Amino acid sequence: MSYLAKNYHRPLPSIVRKYFASGEEHVDTWPASRLRAYQAEALRRILMHAYERNGFYREKFNAAGIVPARLDLPGELAKVPLTTKDEIRGKPWLLLSVPRHVVSQIHVSTGTTGGEEIYIPHTWEDLHVNNMSPAMRALIPVGESDVVVNALPYEMSSSGLAFHRTFQKSYGAMVVPMGKGGYYSTPERTLRAAADLGATVLITTPSYAVLLAEVAERMEIDLAELPLRFMWLTGEGCSPMLRERIEKLWGHPAYFYYGSLEAGPIGIECSARNGYHVAGGHVHVEVIDPTTRGGVASGEVGEIVVTELTRMASPLIRYRTGDIGYIETSRCSCGVTLDRLVLRGRAGDQIKVGEKTYGPYYLEQFLLEIPEVGNWYQFVPQGDRLLIRLEGNADASDQLARSIASRFEFSTGVKASVEFVESIVRTGGKTIRVIQSIP
Repeated sequence: MSYLAKNYHRPLPSIVRKYFASGEEHVDTWPASRLRAYQAEALRRILMHAYERNGFYREKFNAAGIVPARLDLPGELAKVPLTTKDEIRGKPWLLLSVPRHVVSQIHVSTGTTGGEEIYIPHTWEDLHVNNMSPAMRALIPVGESDVVVNALPYEMSSSGLAFHRTFQKSYGAMVVPMGKGGYYSTPERTLRAAADLGATVLITTPSYAVLLAEVAERMEIDLAELPLRFMWLTGEGCSPMLRERIEKLWGHPAYFYYGSLEAGPIGIECSARNGYHVAGGHVHVEVIDPTTRGGVASGEVGEIVVTELTRMASPLIRYRTGDIGYIETSRCSCGVTLDRLVLRGRAGDQIKVGEKTYGPYYLEQFLLEIPEVGNWYQFVPQGDRLLIRLEGNADASDQLARSIASRFEFSTGVKASVEFVESIVRTGGKTIRVIQSIP
């Protein structure tokens, strides 16, 4: 019997009862036919709910001549208008599709991509029933014996609280809510708690994992001695090479988890490490040409568009994430049946050098393959060249800068120059790796 069936004492939504209440199957191993049937039903439910309860969506649908009940889903979802960040910024009630008095929680964007805040309201049922229902046991191998140190923000953003609920309610784990760099949640306290409590799972951002490792060295804590089974890295982009460095610093395997404030979980990496399996119980994902806004073929790079399937308070329909990547439909050796997303960075962080554009993770991969390069850097596009700012040390010299630039250029074809700086700021927020211009 599922957690919901045992602990939820109200009538379950029909779609939850139909697909998830038995607890005998998990979305990540469903056959394709069952996933398609569920997504078709979930899409129709959310589109009709938005059309009937939300003026913003109703106006968009009417202008496009769309009647949700008549769409053949998911095939005709592309007929529905896209939703953009700019449309919902600074408008806390724009997406609201339930009475305000049933809203129990609102998350606010952290503002790292600029512009006014984005507000995402949730009902109690959204948080504790709808979003908890699509369990993924193969992709989230966490159980009652685990001690999960959650080193993600608990303020404003959904990340800390969302993972906290998931690990506790869906998987029965013990969660230690350490946060990420707040007034009380210092790196030192996070490391001490992980050691004292025998953490078996850590979830944090890539940059914070590096910072924690630096602090652990000063505290003379041997991270390899922690009983961690694995780490999850989320909240920021990360190349395989940076992940490799983090694993070396910690002495434990690390996997990627991809989500957002607006859409919740989007993709989870498996042990095969060949992309993020789409969280198909939570979202329907498309990839579009960002210029024409039309769909692209499987395997073709474009902008990731997400429709959230479980949240009724604030439906998110065909939302342009600003993230760049492609969908891989070939079957994965891990046994998970969900398609995979391969990320190439954010549209706003794409690096233009001369007439060519590069993904930041692609360039990071080659930069960090150079042994003399540390874990902290910044890319600054400068016309037909790329300035790479690195932290200096005792070995820093003009000769070393030229050597690094030459090896980077040989690997990538990108003309580059290297500048050593005294330090690159560490923060509890998202680390900015691409600076489009220096003031």
